[in-house]
Amino acid sequence: MSNLPKVAWIGLGIMGSPMAENLIKAGYPVTGYTLEADKLERLAKNGGSVAGSIAEAVADADVIITMVPASPQVEAIAYGPDGILAHARRGALLIDMSSITPQTSIDLAHAAADKGIRVLDAPVSGGEAGAIEAVLSIMAGGDQTDFDAARPLLEALGKTIVRCGPHGSGQTVKAANQLIVAVNIQACAEAVVFLEKSGVDLSAALDVLGGGLAGSTVLARKKDNFTTRDFRPGFRIDLHHKDMGIVTDAARTVGAALPVGSVVAQLVASLRAQGDGGLDHSALLRGVERLSGHTTEG
Repeated sequence: MSNLPKVAWIGLGIMGSPMAENLIKAGYPVTGYTLEADKLERLAKNGGSVAGSIAEAVADADVIITMVPASPQVEAIAYGPDGILAHARRGALLIDMSSITPQTSIDLAHAAADKGIRVLDAPVSGGEAGAIEAVLSIMAGGDQTDFDAARPLLEALGKTIVRCGPHGSGQTVKAANQLIVAVNIQACAEAVVFLEKSGVDLSAALDVLGGGLAGSTVLARKKDNFTTRDFRPGFRIDLHHKDMGIVTDAARTVGAALPVGSVVAQLVASLRAQGDGGLDHSALLRGVERLSGHTTEG
């Protein structure tokens, strides 16, 4: 029997499944719940336990981790007679690793406190590859004591783990992260089309650019997507569209101008409107190709 905290994991998508599996590998007993039967089968095959409901998953859990797409889904699984707050035990720690609005995280923390449940918002960056390799960047918001208690568990999921401030701070930093990533991908996509239309060896060009000041984690992670036009989703355009809405709204609230970010948000929205929402966010390249009259689409 493990002496480690019992974990309930809600949401086993592209990111959630490998993250839950990394906890199992680290020795944590994990009980999972999600709506997709195949994801539950995957969890069971990797040593986890399967629950038939949120109530069943969280009833005996010391730590509850949620990883769902957006604020409405967090609210749906947290509140109501069938939700987490109605069934988690007092003293449990709820770690929401979804990317949602800062205000949703603040509201959840307040509602949970009334039930004696502690909360951290702890969104992540690093995409599917980072989740698989357990090298995610985790930005947390909440009380220091709760963060300290959660840190050993978070170290099984990520490499850079930082408390950024009180409740909602993790989501604010994640919004900034998504702004930087989107602008970076867009810049890389524009460079790729420029290089190809100029007749340059793209692979060689990206190698040398990656070794200089233009190098970035985005370029290193997405270089193969650009060169092969492989846009299978690691992080979908649909989700980045949602995140750009979050950062745009939050920036407006605090009075911060996002001149470049606002343009890129519209380019992400345009790509989604053209039917590419299910593709990886590196598919911003397709938008640049269309604008340039240069496309490799089949």
